[in-house]
Amino acid sequence: MSLHQEKQIKTRLHTRNKNRTPYDIEALVLAVPELEHHLKKNKLGLPSVDFSSPIAVKLLNRALLSYYYQIGYWEFPDEHLCPPIPGRADYLHYMADVLRESNFGRMPAGNKITCLDVGVGASCIYPIIGVVEYDWNFIGSDIDSKSLMAAKKIRSNNASLKDKIDLRLQKNPNVFFQDILENEEKIDLSICNPPFHASLEEAQKGTRRKVKNLSGKKMSTPELNFSGVESELAYKGGELKFIQNMIWESRRNAENCYWFSTLVSKQSNLKAINSLLKKVAAKEIKEIPMGTGNKTTRIIAWTFLSKEEQKEWKRLRWQ
Repeated sequence: MSLHQEKQIKTRLHTRNKNRTPYDIEALVLAVPELEHHLKKNKLGLPSVDFSSPIAVKLLNRALLSYYYQIGYWEFPDEHLCPPIPGRADYLHYMADVLRESNFGRMPAGNKITCLDVGVGASCIYPIIGVVEYDWNFIGSDIDSKSLMAAKKIRSNNASLKDKIDLRLQKNPNVFFQDILENEEKIDLSICNPPFHASLEEAQKGTRRKVKNLSGKKMSTPELNFSGVESELAYKGGELKFIQNMIWESRRNAENCYWFSTLVSKQSNLKAINSLLKKVAAKEIKEIPMGTGNKTTRIIAWTFLSKEEQKEWKRLRWQ
């Protein structure tokens, strides 16, 4: 690795994140040749991805999945959310660390771990990374049947995913675990990337600011550079209300899951979230900072299991 590359290492990403080093544009173009038509020169005169273009972003992610994760098919309708791979990978790596800490420093991997992705989306991104990196089993739930159809195509067209991901439709948009988990069903981890905005209009305003920052251009009707349909971007009451509702329901599923978790984008929401977790008597709460690019976010994880119940969980499922 050259000195220039060492200086460019994305040190804010998790040490196991495959995306810490600068993108190898030539290798990514070999993986997805179409990407070459969506590059532009950066300030150093080197080819770079046009992050203000949703097509370019999607092609970049497809190339990253092919190059780093050996995923040959990753297709879904353009209107659906196209997730940034490095941040999604970081979430899973940090939660793998939580599981390792809970298991005497040994990483519980493979078929011993089942993870529920609340809102799996059309891209199926968390299960993809979790299966490739840790060989976990996944349950992916979503309220949008079209998203699940796309996710099922991704699963069926990649041999490594076929027997590892169970996709389930959530028919009731007001619940998270009910009707998805059976009464006695156990999961070791739940993850969630909540809708950030309180309305689609708010999401569009945020995108106008982002596009202006990335390209210097003003847009009256912005094209979302990471796309996204309304159910992926907005929730009545915004991120805080979504997470609060999830916490209340998690209490009713306390014995079904070892670690519940969610991303929290807005730092201003942390006080209310921690207050509610104490109110519902979570036995243990973890706050894990994450940094991708210039953005800082965090994971909140909680469990209702007592120390004795945690020991019994590990004995029955992980040993």
